[in-house]
Amino acid sequence: MAVSTIHDITDANRDGTPDNFTFHIALSMLGLVLIALGTGGIKPCVAAFGGDQFQEHQSRQLNTFFSVFYLCINARSLLSTLITPVLRAQECGIHTQQQCYPLAFGVPAALMVVSLVVFISGSGMYIKTDPEGNIMWSVCKCIGFAIKNRFRHRSSRYPKREHWMDWADEKYDKLLIAQIKMVLKVLFLYIPLPMFWTLFDQKGSRWTLQATTMSGDFGAFILQPDQMQTVNPILILTLVPIMDRLIFPLIQKCGLNFSPLKRMTVGMLFAAMAFVAAALVQIEIDKTLPNFPSSSESQLKVVNINNKTLNVTISPNKYLLIDSFEVQHTFKHTYFTLFVNGWTADLNISNLDSIEPSATSNYTLVSHGKRDFVLRHGEQWCEFSQKFGFGASYTFLIPSTVFSTDSKTEVEDMKPNSVHMALQIPQYFLTTTGEVMFSVTGLQFSYSQAPKKQAGWLCTNAVGNIIVLIVAELGKLPKQWAEYVLFASLLVAVSIIFSIMAYFYTYIDPAEIAAQIRKEQGLEPEEKEKETLEIEEKDEGQKNDQEVKQTKI
Repeated sequence: MAVSTIHDITDANRDGTPDNFTFHIALSMLGLVLIALGTGGIKPCVAAFGGDQFQEHQSRQLNTFFSVFYLCINARSLLSTLITPVLRAQECGIHTQQQCYPLAFGVPAALMVVSLVVFISGSGMYIKTDPEGNIMWSVCKCIGFAIKNRFRHRSSRYPKREHWMDWADEKYDKLLIAQIKMVLKVLFLYIPLPMFWTLFDQKGSRWTLQATTMSGDFGAFILQPDQMQTVNPILILTLVPIMDRLIFPLIQKCGLNFSPLKRMTVGMLFAAMAFVAAALVQIEIDKTLPNFPSSSESQLKVVNINNKTLNVTISPNKYLLIDSFEVQHTFKHTYFTLFVNGWTADLNISNLDSIEPSATSNYTLVSHGKRDFVLRHGEQWCEFSQKFGFGASYTFLIPSTVFSTDSKTEVEDMKPNSVHMALQIPQYFLTTTGEVMFSVTGLQFSYSQAPKKQAGWLCTNAVGNIIVLIVAELGKLPKQWAEYVLFASLLVAVSIIFSIMAYFYTYIDPAEIAAQIRKEQGLEPEEKEKETLEIEEKDEGQKNDQEVKQTKI
């Protein structure tokens, strides 16, 4: 990803823009594929591998591990969200100085190499289970055989079996069949869960876009819209220890049965409340936004740079050819300025190209705060200052008397963002509380009910992101707050369905089931000892035969 952002690779004319965008897009796609492959290798294994380090009697320590594991993930998220925008804001480049995306991607890549070295250096201390081959292929073959065998014996003369997977016991080990039963039971319970991730993952997309229409001025510092996401990991680092060490034990001491599935249900409801809070914030934001033309309308702005009043008449139903004069809104956290030169000669404005008489400059992005502008023509010059608020857009009319009267006319095209980003904190608090109850508990539940089968839990996240696209595309709601309410309503409905499914779920102990199956399949102690001796004698005989053959050779 770092290589794909180095524009100078194909910038032969050194204008700061890549000459071959296809090459950079291909590199970006390659980077995403490598990230997907790496994620697919790490995520299904890392939680289960950590769980393998604990013995059966260390259930309390195991739960603590999952909490600490989740803390580490969010500590990483906090650091990356804070540091990456700072690295990106640096200017770098061989030919042209631009935002330094290579540095923003390169530093995490270097840190990943360091983390790999640290992880490998502790290899001797880990408990490592032997690889079991392609478990997915074994599971699929076992399920396929059970279905095929059940279909072959569909006649009523064949006795029924307790579970349809029992039809595979003619060919497959009973322990594998029992483990598949556990997995299928948990996967069925996972069906409603993607809806939680549908809402939760929008904090990095729609909530960030919402923040672009808000003010990030906290006085001592300015917060960028994408940095608002740091609230989530900060709250995670705070709430996980509180929940793990205080809230959940306190509920248990009160005699309440706050089981893992009940926690997950409550977590989903918290996420739904977070979107209701986001909808209320959006309603307040909408009150401050200007009325923009619809897709079938255009916006016409008439600027009078004459020193007399003019009457403008626009005939109805008459098409007008209007030069482009766009009012940007998609990223309202930036600040735009436009200069209209009403002077009789070319005018130079600081950090802008020369403007011809009766012409306009292009929209120019300026940073937040007070900015100075210098207008110059030959030896004549004047200076003025303007304070820019978040999301504001201004047009400055330069009169023909600018150098004699040192004046200009300011037109505020769009008012600065007046709704503060701090109003997003309640929705972040609610969704983070839901995350602690849902995600951390879900990891623990997945490992306790279907150990080493974490891929199914991760798939709920992937499906949730797909649902966002489907619902947003089909909904096409005109107001953003209405879409937030729609998502909240869907999650409440799903929470009710999940709570009903959880009510009928029976918790199991996979270790106990496995021990019971091994006991049923095992031999008596005397027979085990006899069989062990026979195997050892057979191995010794094979070894002697091999030595004789080697001697003959």
